[in-house]
Amino acid sequence: MRSRLSLLLGAALMASALPAAADVSGDVVRIGVLNDQSGLYADNTGPGSVIAARMAVEDYGGKVLGKPVEVVFADHQNKADIGSNITRQWVDQEGVDAIADVGNSAVALAVQAITREKNRIHLNTGAASSDLTGKECSPTGFSWAYDTYALASGTGKALVKQGGDTWFFLSADYSFGQALERDTSKFVKEAGGTVLGSVRVPLNTSDFSSFLLQAQGSGAKVIGLANAGGDTINSIKQASEFGIVEAGQRLAGLLVFLPDIHSLGLKTAQGLVITTAFYWDQNDETRTWNKRFQERHGKPATYIQAGTYSAVAHYLKAIEAAGTDEAKAVSAKMKEMPVNDFMTKNAKVREDGRVVRDMYLVQVKTPAESKGPWDYYKILTTIPGDEAFRPLADGGCPFVKK
Repeated sequence: MRSRLSLLLGAALMASALPAAADVSGDVVRIGVLNDQSGLYADNTGPGSVIAARMAVEDYGGKVLGKPVEVVFADHQNKADIGSNITRQWVDQEGVDAIADVGNSAVALAVQAITREKNRIHLNTGAASSDLTGKECSPTGFSWAYDTYALASGTGKALVKQGGDTWFFLSADYSFGQALERDTSKFVKEAGGTVLGSVRVPLNTSDFSSFLLQAQGSGAKVIGLANAGGDTINSIKQASEFGIVEAGQRLAGLLVFLPDIHSLGLKTAQGLVITTAFYWDQNDETRTWNKRFQERHGKPATYIQAGTYSAVAHYLKAIEAAGTDEAKAVSAKMKEMPVNDFMTKNAKVREDGRVVRDMYLVQVKTPAESKGPWDYYKILTTIPGDEAFRPLADGGCPFVKK
């Protein structure tokens, strides 16, 4: 009897010493890319983010813990209710383990609430609101590429230093625009500047004339464009038609992407100062990765699309390290491991889910400076991650230890 008991105890001890068997729910890891596939943000997120996610899966070998990895996608049409419905269907009926990109702050806040409730991973690469790692943070939510605080810190500070000490904002009338105006105003005031006023502009506006006239009438040295995608393009084009820059005011594109510059043309966009997380022509490594991406997509990656690759790759590594795709276990591993890839070097993932990466202050080249297609930026300075992003203690994330 004693011998049998000893054998059983010995077997139990040996079993406890062995690594846990790989645990993948449904025998497949399923990643959903949710974003604007056809609207005003599609060039900056859209199909390109799906391509980037699939590249990350392919580069990982198409499997993790011996189980296949699938990428699905859907268009939320920039509507929070549609995004919420897709998210619930993916999680409840289709076994989606992680949702990436999203690309609209109102939708992302709704998605993060659901993934927090359902214990799923949210890999936010496209939505800008800094509230995603602040008051609306999640233990399984991550903000990968940028946020309104980093954009405001980079561009806002730079323009005040250059003499742009009075501002008027044209802000998208939803959570993203409000957060970007709020965060930029903070840095403008801290740098000694003054905010003279602002106007809220409905999403997907075609006629900016009345809003631009208010900005022009304010006499502000800088008109801050707290919008994105097609709204940024339209507002800059119409400002040019009004002769606003020629008359002495300066435009601050607070969230501008490479396709926006391409659409505007260098003649119109030249001189814009922009904060970015990635530029395809930074170095040999970014050029090599982007060549592969561009062969599939037809144009260079935006930093949201590059960030989607980076986030998905890190997520798969964390599943491997955790031995499971269970969200909290994977989240812990994601926060333990540094992020290293073609766009990110030795970045840390904070407790609130913020990836603390270097950001870059760039200026749009003149037509004479550009040496070829998509050669649009010159890098002015690197902003270290600890300077670019809001300090952990200031975010108000409820589960962060004080």
